[in-house]
Parts: sequence; C-alpha cells; structure tokens
Amino acid sequence: MRKKMVVANWKMYKTLAETEKFMQHFPAEIAAQQQVEMVICPPFTALARLAVLLKKTALQPGAQNMHFAGEGAYTGEISPVMLRELGVQYVLIGHSERRRHFGEAETLLSKKVAAALEHGLRPVLCVGENEAQRRAGETEKIIEKQLWGGLGNLELNEELGANMVLAYEPVWAIGTGTPARGEDAAAVAGLIRSLLQVKGRGMADTVRVLYGGSVQPENIVDFTAQKGVDGALVGGSSLEAASFAALVEAVLKERGA
Repeated sequence: MRKKMVVANWKMYKTLAETEKFMQHFPAEIAAQQQVEMVICPPFTALARLAVLLKKTALQPGAQNMHFAGEGAYTGEISPVMLRELGVQYVLIGHSERRRHFGEAETLLSKKVAAALEHGLRPVLCVGENEAQRRAGETEKIIEKQLWGGLGNLELNEELGANMVLAYEPVWAIGTGTPARGEDAAAVAGLIRSLLQVKGRGMADTVRVLYGGSVQPENIVDFTAQKGVDGALVGGSSLEAASFAALVEAVLKERGA
C-alpha cells in the first residue's frame, strides 16, 4: 500500500527565526507519528537549519528547486550534491510558479528529474493546467505533455515509481480559495496512472500522486480519500505549525490511525 504524505511548500516565506518558532510550536505527537509521511520544503536560507531541527522527528526536509548539474558555474543555483549533504530527501520540480515566472520547460525539467534520482533524491514532479487550458478542455492534453516531458527517457518501472512523487496542481486553483473538487483530483490521478500503465504498469502502481491547490485542514480529506490520490502538496496552510499539524491529523483520522 502506498503511504499517504503531506508536503509543505513554504515558497518565499519564513526567516530563520520564523523557522525556529514553527518547530517550537509544532505538536510533538504529530512530529513523531509515522503513519503519514511529512515533508517541509522551506526557502534555501532556512533549509540547513530546518534539516537539523527535524533530525529527532519523523518530518523530512525537502527543497523547492535544484539545478541538474552536480557543480559548475551556475550563479545563484543549488546542486543536488549540496542538497544531499544537508540530508534532503525530496525536491520539488516543475512547480507551476517555476514554470510561469521562470520559464522552466519540459526539456529542463526532465534533466532535473534525472539528476535528482541519480543523486539519491526523490523528485516531486508537478503537473497541472491553467484556467484558460481548463476552459478549452485541454486538461488531458496538458497533463500528458507535462508528464512525458518531465519523465524524459526514464524507464517507467516499479523502482522509479517508489522513488518519486507526482503532484497534480491545477494552476486555476492555487491561491484562489477555489480548489478543485475531490472528483476532479481523482480524475486526473486516474488519468496519470492510465497514461503510465501504457508504458510502465509497475510505475503506475507504485508512484504516489498528490493534489495541490487551496488545500485546507477542512478540505484535505476531500482529496486524500479519493481513489488514486495519495496525499497533498500544501502552500499557505502549511505556514503555521497548528494548521500544518491539523492537515496531518485530518489525514490520520481518515486512515483510522
């Protein structure tokens, strides 16, 4: 059975002091539970400190981005080798904000996914359509393009599925207060698995698919209880210790843990 997970994306929020405060207020009983996998992706300035703070908990540190090269003359970038040195396990790749604001396209993202795997990191590849594409009925087309583009030439087997995560984040639902319905998330998760089954049935069975887009403690179970949806990628609701803990608690209750 695929383990449920909740991934916090802090985006460009939280100083070191605010990161320390978050962990001071995060409930110890939630930090210790292991039924639901918990990952926090802070800004790079807080990542090293957060990795230390998480060592005695079940929470895991993640990164919001990375370069595909192990080292090099890439001013302002962070390499997978640097992330591994910090004890990072997961890295977000292809988040809609990276695609929109920084022009990241599939050719680049496939290099990042491959590099993450090569260096022992677990990529969280994000896919999702914007409002115009949804209205035009292009959801399936966009998801398929981004999925194959991000996976590149990787062999789609059980091992790959177990070592990466896919996140469906409909751009039209992010930060709008208008999330997709649970049925919408389930439909896209089903689409992703059906596409994978064509080229690699093993991966379709083992990969975890998350939903991200205006997820709150009050609605997270609407998504995580859906067949084929294995958790959530959360933005704003993960910024406060109490609300992030509430998200995890909701998923625990849904699983009867």
